[in-house]
Amino acid sequence: MTSPTPHQPQPTPSAQQHPHTTEPTGVPQQAQAPQAPPEPAPYQETRIERAIGRGFGRVTSSALAPYQTAVIRIGFSATWLLFLLREWPHRAVLYGPDSPWSLDMARRLLDGNHAFSVLPWSDGRGWFECVYLVAIVASALLMLGWRTRTMSVLFMLGVISLQNRSVFIGDGGDNVIHLMSMYLVLTRCGQVWSLDARRAKRAAAAAHASGGDPGAAPAASRDLPGVILWAVLGLTLAVAQLNGSYGLGLTEGGPFPHIGWSLVLWGLWLAHGLWWAVQRYAPGEPRTVLDTLTKLAHNGALLVIVIEVCLIYATAGWYKIQGSRWQDGTAVYYPMHLDYFSPWPALSELLGSNGVMVMLITYGTVMVQVAFPFTLFNRRLKNVLLVAMICEHLSIAFLLGLPFFSLAMVAADAVFLPTNFLTWLSARLSDLRERLFSRGGAARPGDGAGGGGPEPRTGHGGDGHTLVG
Repeated sequence: MTSPTPHQPQPTPSAQQHPHTTEPTGVPQQAQAPQAPPEPAPYQETRIERAIGRGFGRVTSSALAPYQTAVIRIGFSATWLLFLLREWPHRAVLYGPDSPWSLDMARRLLDGNHAFSVLPWSDGRGWFECVYLVAIVASALLMLGWRTRTMSVLFMLGVISLQNRSVFIGDGGDNVIHLMSMYLVLTRCGQVWSLDARRAKRAAAAAHASGGDPGAAPAASRDLPGVILWAVLGLTLAVAQLNGSYGLGLTEGGPFPHIGWSLVLWGLWLAHGLWWAVQRYAPGEPRTVLDTLTKLAHNGALLVIVIEVCLIYATAGWYKIQGSRWQDGTAVYYPMHLDYFSPWPALSELLGSNGVMVMLITYGTVMVQVAFPFTLFNRRLKNVLLVAMICEHLSIAFLLGLPFFSLAMVAADAVFLPTNFLTWLSARLSDLRERLFSRGGAARPGDGAGGGGPEPRTGHGGDGHTLVG
């Protein structure tokens, strides 16, 4: 028999805990170095925080929907320009000294509703003619996109001055033009399809060719027409303020509580001057800050325009639902048989005599207007209803003889036009212009599609669309 395996000595508990300790027990162990606290785990953003960050970066890094705001600028200025030109023979009766709504009556009404108009500044016919002519010129220049920041202010003053002079003249479209003229002041509506955009693109191309910085606004110091225009308008406002002209209160009668029209106009004048000064003397961080603020104002005004159009259609549709004639499908029949709304009596009679057609138009109008605000986040359905609404307004212009109301509403609907469609249209128009006017010559710098604005985006990805397009 073999002897059993001798038992190995069991280690002590201290040896189990420290198997690598070789010092004798009588020697004291060296003090252990203090351990560093563990590093905290990196902060993980939630999905909501990431969405808010992306949204904030989007609204501060760029002015959204440049093509849509350009169409709004062109549409409303062209509508108001055509209206003023059509009413040129009747201007004195509508808004001038020959109007049955006298200037004293207009002043009393303005005192009550706190509206603004420059026409009460003088009773003379010359002043009225000057205001009417300036309104025409400002509309034309805004449509072309020349000095859009300044022309948008003059356009607003022309619209509200004439409309507030005689508030009982209009067909509904005047209210839309009235509101949109104020919103356009806060938008950067000249980014594309404007003379300003073409001038900026040519200046950037010249700076790039000379080796300079294209983003440093090289033409800011040579903007002599802009400086002269700014000085003349400031002098005019100062003279009106010193003369105590009507409606130029500092804290009363303005568009905001405790802010009068005088503060608003002087604020706009100083803001334009500050923008020019910063571009010339401080193109670094101050210019970046001001540029971010203008983008925020633009995007905020754009959001207000979108909400305004949705409210117009929502309220119109829901009020129609409550009407008995809209409920039984006969509402469209009656305006077609009014002489005032029948420029084509034979066509109105033909449509009005068809009961099925009248019912379909009546119910279709209500359904489109009520449903449109709920389709904004479904691009395809929204575009279908948008085409239906534009066709509806064009039919109103043709059948009921309300062209300016229809033009105003179509211009308001343009805020929802797809960006890809607008860039495609811009490219087609540029090609047509080159074929008609270039006569085979090479395209000049700055004459590309978009008129000096962002490059057309024709891809089918998400980059080709905006919040409204």
